[in-house]
Amino acid sequence: MAVEGGGTLSELYQNSKKLLLRTRDGLERLERLELSSSNSLDSPELSVAVKRDIAQIQSLCVDMDRLWRSVAAKSQRDLWRRKVEQVAEEADSLTDSLDKYFLRNQRRVQEAKERAELLGRANGESSHVLRIFDEEAQAMQSARNSSRMLEESHATGVAILAQYHTQRERLKGAQRKALDVLNTLGLSNSVLRLIERRNRVDQWIKYAGMVLTIIILIVFWRWTR
Repeated sequence: MAVEGGGTLSELYQNSKKLLLRTRDGLERLERLELSSSNSLDSPELSVAVKRDIAQIQSLCVDMDRLWRSVAAKSQRDLWRRKVEQVAEEADSLTDSLDKYFLRNQRRVQEAKERAELLGRANGESSHVLRIFDEEAQAMQSARNSSRMLEESHATGVAILAQYHTQRERLKGAQRKALDVLNTLGLSNSVLRLIERRNRVDQWIKYAGMVLTIIILIVFWRWTR
């Protein structure tokens, strides 16, 4: 079941829980094969699928960790933080279990190969047995290579998401500064217009005072003649 990116916090959480159930089931199947099978030392397809599911859970944890921080209510934010941390801890536990499985399987392959070499030296029929275990070792190596590629892809995805988040915060800061500048310019224009109106009023008052003074002088001059 492929889980697409995006979605709400609740949807991402439900997807992560489904993946956890499927991953635990896959690990249990690997362990049952480990205990019951003597011919096939590993199931490369199943182990790679389990590793891929774990990487997807970790990717969902990155998305959920970003989303729960934007929850407005503190009580809900704390609740989601605990849920996301629990999913991340379970993913880490599954990763440890899968790594231990790979180590055990690698050790079994090496021990089987050494036994085959000893048996071949004893009866001269080692070529066929060694070929079988070489094929198993190659399959195991292929599974490890696939797991390593998944881990690298997951790390790259996490780095890209972190860069996007940083760039978005920088853009928000630039937008706020631009709005502050525009608001300042708008205020400055209003102040300039107010000053211009005040200057015009002062000029009219000055001219009216001059005219009034001249009239008073003329009247006084005529009155004193």
